[in-house]
Amino acid sequence: MAILCALLNLACPESGAGDWPQWRGPDRDGRVSDGEPFPEALPAQASPAWRIEAGGGHSGIVVTDGSLVYLDEREGREVAHRLDARTGREIWRQPYAEAHKDEWGAGPRSTPFIDDGQVFVQSCRGEFRCLDLADGKIRWGVSFEKDFGAVFTGENLSQTGAATRRGNNGSGIVDGHRVFVPVGATNGASVVSFDRRTGRKLWQSQNDAMAYSSFLVREVAGVRQVIVFSAHALMGLRPDDGQLLWRVPLKTSANRHVLTPIVVEDRVIVGSHTLGMVATRIVPEGAGLRAIPAWTNRNLKINLSTPVTAGHHLYGLGPGKRLVAFDARTGQIAWSQAGFGDYASLIAQGDRLLVLTDLGELVMIDADPAGYRERGRLQVCGKTWSFPAWAGGLLYVRDEREITCWNLKSDPRPGNR
Repeated sequence: MAILCALLNLACPESGAGDWPQWRGPDRDGRVSDGEPFPEALPAQASPAWRIEAGGGHSGIVVTDGSLVYLDEREGREVAHRLDARTGREIWRQPYAEAHKDEWGAGPRSTPFIDDGQVFVQSCRGEFRCLDLADGKIRWGVSFEKDFGAVFTGENLSQTGAATRRGNNGSGIVDGHRVFVPVGATNGASVVSFDRRTGRKLWQSQNDAMAYSSFLVREVAGVRQVIVFSAHALMGLRPDDGQLLWRVPLKTSANRHVLTPIVVEDRVIVGSHTLGMVATRIVPEGAGLRAIPAWTNRNLKINLSTPVTAGHHLYGLGPGKRLVAFDARTGQIAWSQAGFGDYASLIAQGDRLLVLTDLGELVMIDADPAGYRERGRLQVCGKTWSFPAWAGGLLYVRDEREITCWNLKSDPRPGNR
């Protein structure tokens, strides 16, 4: 047993630098800026350092300070789990809401986020909870429907907001002592800010139904703001009081915006199957801000997979199941490559990308607008729509049945190092 533990500790070093505490990583942009680097290429063969059974759900994995948190469905409930990220040993599990089920399966779809010993979780039906990372106990919570009048109707496609019928999938975000939550009530509580420690409401703002997009907090045009891509518009809100700073109407018949906003310099970039990719410049105007069109590429119908940036280019899964590279300054396509399925999660580090396809194949490529070049392929899981995590030099992935931890630099099993 001592030898096995030593091997696991070597294969799965302590997390710290390079944590993955929220949706799309440390800065919510799919990029790895510190910690263990990617390998130069993927190994031809590898075996997971550990694997565990998991229930249903499409929620992503988060990792911080050696703790892994994931959400799933168990016996009709949405459940949060904390594991030891080195070994996969479960430390606690906490049911927190009734589960939702449709043709896409049962279980949570919103990725949890961790900040300063707190875990924030959100159910498909709109139950938001703050858990203690140490013991999993619920510290506070709110109901989007009971507390704010947001409506969840499941399969009723006549409803105006995507989240009302397919689940509250977008992730809120922490900024200092505040947490911003995608409530989606059309009575002035589209976005609600709470004191993250006590759950006390600080403000509520706007009348938009929510789509599936997650929030972003960024400084754009010299002003720090909460960037929201709702079912009806792209907008910036002032963090202190929720005041609207700028707004761009972007409405489609399905109201199903999925992409998380991307900020490149003074441009905020979003997209959907209907709109294509749309870039908006945010510029100072008097004492406020103004949003002006930068570019639109209607042929770039990126619907589900939020692109990542590397230099001045974006990389994402475009139409026709093709991976595409395009210029963030102009929207012009640099190249496209066939053979990437219906969905892909992308993580960037330096000049390399990890692409996890919906069929569980991991592909490493160069982040180079000059052309598509691979650095290996590896089957790491089964069918998946869940975003992976890269932390402490390890890749954590999830499919419809289990979670696995991969050391991509070596095979950690005895006799295979």
